[in-house]
Amino acid sequence: MIRILYDEFETYCREQLGLSQHSLRAYRQDLKAFQKFASSLSLGAWPSHEQIICYQKHLRENEDASPSTIRRRMVTLRSYFRWLCERENVSASPFDGLRLDLKIPRRLPRPVDRQTLNSVFKSSKHLAETNVDHSLASSTQKSSEQVTGLVARLLLVTGMRVGEVTNLLARDVNGAGSRIRVRGKGNRERTVYVTNHRLLRDFRVHWDGRIRTDGANAPLFLNSRGKPLTAPAFRKRLRTISKTLLIEPHLTPHQFRHSAATLLIEEGVDIRIVQRLLGHASIATTEIYTKVSDNSLISAIERADTLAQVDQ
Repeated sequence: MIRILYDEFETYCREQLGLSQHSLRAYRQDLKAFQKFASSLSLGAWPSHEQIICYQKHLRENEDASPSTIRRRMVTLRSYFRWLCERENVSASPFDGLRLDLKIPRRLPRPVDRQTLNSVFKSSKHLAETNVDHSLASSTQKSSEQVTGLVARLLLVTGMRVGEVTNLLARDVNGAGSRIRVRGKGNRERTVYVTNHRLLRDFRVHWDGRIRTDGANAPLFLNSRGKPLTAPAFRKRLRTISKTLLIEPHLTPHQFRHSAATLLIEEGVDIRIVQRLLGHASIATTEIYTKVSDNSLISAIERADTLAQVDQ
C-alpha cells in the first residue's frame, strides 16, 4: 500500500523550494488524487512504470482531466518520488527512464476587453473622490466595492497575481505609494510601480490609512470583517461584479494580469519590460502576449477594410 508523506514533503517544498501556499495546496491535492487511485487498485508501496502510465491514462479517460491538470499531477508525482528517493536513499524513481507525453496545447490568454474594463471601473468609485476622510478612517470603514475597485486597478497597472496582491503588507509599499515589493513564484522578489496619477492618489490614501490604523506589518487589504482579504474572496467579488454588470463568462483576477501585459504590448512597450513587470522567469512565457497583440492587430485591420473603400 502506497503511503504518501504529505507533511514532510510539504515542509521540504516550503522551506527548501520556497513554494507558495497556493502551490503547496495544489501539490497536496495532486498527491491525494494519486493515493486514491493507488488505493483503488491496491498498488504496492513503490509504483512501476506501467502503473504510472496507467494512472496517466486513468486521468485522461476516466477522470476526463484537462491536459494541464494531467501534466501538473504527473510533474508533482515526479517531484515527490525524486524527493523520496533522496530521503530514503533509494537509487531509482518510478519515473527514471519513463517517457511521458506531457505537452499541453498552448492556449492564448483571455484578457478583458477595454469596454468591459471601462464598465467595471465606472462601477467602483475612487477612494480619494468620496467624502469620507480615509486618511483617518480604518480599512474596515471603506466599502468592499471601493477596496475591490482599488485591487482591480492595481492588478491592471502592475500585472500582479491575485495571491501576490492579497499577501501584501503595508511595509511592502514605499516611494510614497509608488513602488511595491512583490514576492512571486519561487519566492522571487520584484518591484512593480503605480504610475497612474488617480490610482496613485487612491493607493496612497488606502496605504496611509492602513499604517495609521494597524502599523507597517499589517496586511494591506482587509475584508469587510477586518480580516486579511484572501484570493478566493476576491475571486468571489469579481464574480459578483460580473453578475451585476451581466459580464459572461465571469471575470477572474488572472484576466486582469493578462490585460496588463496585452495593453502594454499593444501600446508598444518592449516585451522584456513586460517580462520584468510580470515576473516571468523566461521570455518565452511573455511572448504569448505578442500573439494576443497580433490578434488585436488583425481585428483592427479587418474593421478598417481599407481596400473596400477604393476597390468598389
